[in-house]
Amino acid sequence: MCPLAFALVGSSPFFAAQAATLNLDNQIVTATRTAQLTANTIAAFTLIEREQIERSQAQSLPELLKRVPGLSLSNNGGPGKSTALYIRGSNSNHALVLVDGIKIGSVSSGGAAWQDLPIELIERIEVVRGPRSSLYGSEAIGGVIQITTRKPQQDGFKPFASAGYGSQDTYQGSAGFTGAAGQGWYSLGVSGSDTDGINVKPVNASGYEADRDGYRNLSLAARAGYAFANGLELDGNLLQVHSHNDYDSVNTRRTAGFSAHADNVQKVVGGRARFSPLQPWQVTLQAGRSEDKSDAFQDARFNSRFDSRRDSLSWQNDLTVAEGHTLTLGADHQRDEVNGTTAYAEDARDNQGVFAQYLAQLGAHDIQLSLRRDDDEQFGQHHTGNLGWGYAFNDELRLTASYGTAFKAPTFNQLYFPGFGNPQLDAEQSRSLELGLAGQHSWGHWAVNAYRSEIDNLIATVNTVVGGQTQSRAEGVDLARIRGLELQLGSEWLGWQWAANYSLMSAENRSERSSRTGIAYYGKQLNRRPGQLFNLAMDRAFGAFSVGASVYAQNSTFDDLENQTELSGFATVDLRGEYRLTPKWRLQARAANLLDVDYHTVEGFNQPGQAFYLTVRYQAL
Repeated sequence: MCPLAFALVGSSPFFAAQAATLNLDNQIVTATRTAQLTANTIAAFTLIEREQIERSQAQSLPELLKRVPGLSLSNNGGPGKSTALYIRGSNSNHALVLVDGIKIGSVSSGGAAWQDLPIELIERIEVVRGPRSSLYGSEAIGGVIQITTRKPQQDGFKPFASAGYGSQDTYQGSAGFTGAAGQGWYSLGVSGSDTDGINVKPVNASGYEADRDGYRNLSLAARAGYAFANGLELDGNLLQVHSHNDYDSVNTRRTAGFSAHADNVQKVVGGRARFSPLQPWQVTLQAGRSEDKSDAFQDARFNSRFDSRRDSLSWQNDLTVAEGHTLTLGADHQRDEVNGTTAYAEDARDNQGVFAQYLAQLGAHDIQLSLRRDDDEQFGQHHTGNLGWGYAFNDELRLTASYGTAFKAPTFNQLYFPGFGNPQLDAEQSRSLELGLAGQHSWGHWAVNAYRSEIDNLIATVNTVVGGQTQSRAEGVDLARIRGLELQLGSEWLGWQWAANYSLMSAENRSERSSRTGIAYYGKQLNRRPGQLFNLAMDRAFGAFSVGASVYAQNSTFDDLENQTELSGFATVDLRGEYRLTPKWRLQARAANLLDVDYHTVEGFNQPGQAFYLTVRYQAL
């Protein structure tokens, strides 16, 4: 087996994968919807295991994900504030997000609440970069991120716990247990965080309150499964998150919007059955519901409510037609529904999808072919496909190439939100081509991936000034062209394990003059997509002690589609250390943004400065 998993996924020492084995933990399932050895996977991907999550000492999921090649973030003011994630320059709602196999995200806005998902209750993250609509349908233009909550890795009852304190009066804690015995397994965990936060808006911003905007989060995750003697496997999952978020909403006349805050609920519940009617045939049935609810308050009274719900059902058949050859046939149903105090012209829609995939291993060659047809109640039929090929020259060098198409149906906000929505929008459609080369050697690992994507009808926010007031509306960009290069390199030097990744990207608007604003957009950059991203991480152990450092940098970008407001580039440095008190107990310390860099990822919203954190962890062996 070609040992290239390490080369393909290593973006930092705590993101490094282990050598591929037949253990499911060293397989990737998101890229093909089937369990596949990392060494045979054609897509560009990153695996992040629980061990790497803890070693990174990241305080939130967005903070962890920004270290992945090709991913960038924008955040409206620090912990718990609205966060958007961009994969390879695509829109923030072009990343399809799964939690334990269930599709999540707000039906109204289209994005996942990254800032609310509890990092302490996550076991594993798979990030697949590149189009995957041919397997998952709408949304997977930029890629797919699958989040797996805590699950036992060995037999026996294994409790875990953590407690921490840091700058801005930040408290964090978690507790729970995992267990496995015989054919059954289970896990239960809770986590919470509370921070005073920072003042989200600059102190000189007109009208806004000069106060800290805090955040609280309380989360519960539960999973269980059982494998019966006849081969039937059943499992279920639940994730529920309650959060409270303070933000600034005072108008410029200071007449309304004081003490603004939102109480939010994220809920994911699902169940799965897997069985084999015949030896080469495996059937998987999965059903789930994800909910995104938000109640907003200001001026000491209720202001608005958004309540979105997504129900999904899938039927998948994996047939082993010969050794190294797998045929997958399946069907999906999805219903999206939005309710609340805002009136939408349409508040529900259904989507039916059917898909097929063929995976083949032919000596040194790997082939993936997938096709899908979606029938959207509002936007009709869409056909997408993906063709991938991998070739191992030897045990040290592998070449991959792929071509894929994808689509994304507009969100309810983009279509119908008062004053912003545009019911004339069409579905977004993309075409992507990618070429990759990766190596694994005795001295280290490296990978290069080059890609080109074109997106028709890309939906963007266009700003116009009317009567001295800025108005925003969703508009379809005729064509966007994205070209990029991702470089990864890692090795060991004088006892230090180090890895770096560099992403170079051009995300360009190729449309002509807007009929509504008269602005010529051709050649302008898509907003909030840095053209250069750099990550460097180094770690070393000294007996019971370990130390590490991370550097993150991005160049300047524009905050608006018109390229009128530029956000400066920046670089931050983090330091971390750990002392293993006993095999079960660890003490961790971290300095974030050590140099106290002042930077912005969204115009008019501050970001946290220098901060320090201390955490104690317990994990039964």
